[in-house]
Amino acid sequence: MGKEAHITVQDLTMAYGSFVIQRDLNFSIHRGDVFVIMGGSGCGKSTLLRHLVGLKPPSQGRVFYGEISFWEADPSEQDRIMRRIGILYQSGALWSSMTLAENVALPLKQYTSLTPPQIQEVVSLKLSLVGLSGFEEFYPSEISGGMRKRAGLARAMAMDPEILFFDEPSAGLDPISARRLDDLILDLRDSLGATIVVVTHELASIFAIANDSVFLDATTKTMIARGDPKQLLAESKDPQVLDFLTRGEAGAQAEKSEMDRQGGEGL
Repeated sequence: MGKEAHITVQDLTMAYGSFVIQRDLNFSIHRGDVFVIMGGSGCGKSTLLRHLVGLKPPSQGRVFYGEISFWEADPSEQDRIMRRIGILYQSGALWSSMTLAENVALPLKQYTSLTPPQIQEVVSLKLSLVGLSGFEEFYPSEISGGMRKRAGLARAMAMDPEILFFDEPSAGLDPISARRLDDLILDLRDSLGATIVVVTHELASIFAIANDSVFLDATTKTMIARGDPKQLLAESKDPQVLDFLTRGEAGAQAEKSEMDRQGGEGL
């Protein structure tokens, strides 16, 4: 039996005015997966994320959460869906004037009827989950970039979301911090049972965390591959996909093989 679709994208077109970024996008994100949206610069990865999280309506098409078409739902239904998701933005998007504890507490104060002691308990738990126990009273400027990302993740998890969205989570991090964040993403998927959607172009992260993906192509303005990135690397015949997944090494190797062949014919 196949896995349940948590999010379904149907006949989606992304555009700014008459300028089409991507068209005819059709894919499902299954419950409990780590799903990566990948592709080169300018292909529309972050725009697609904005359509998925309710920040920008698509030009055409639908985004389903379970059986509900998000952009056709009434505002109260949209709000109910939004409270089931958490988002980690590229910058971490922490309020600089607030401590880490105050940042994580913010959505709990806004959207729940928890008492201050209950909020404090949840905040401590979320910060400990991301390895920041003891840093409650620190301000964002007092900690490293990797710690800020983890604090942003703690805030994204504050409301116990079913789905976590990450926009370029490894951007600006050194390789060790990026790897720690990848490990943390997998730990959270396993411990919380959350569905995780990641926009990234970082190959190490893509291969480390993803079990499903979609590849957006800026030239053809549509998705040209879908599946586990490791399987795509092993089986795809599309030069664009292989070039991306090998950082150009596949193309260089093919060019070298062709030059060797032509050289051999000239002998």
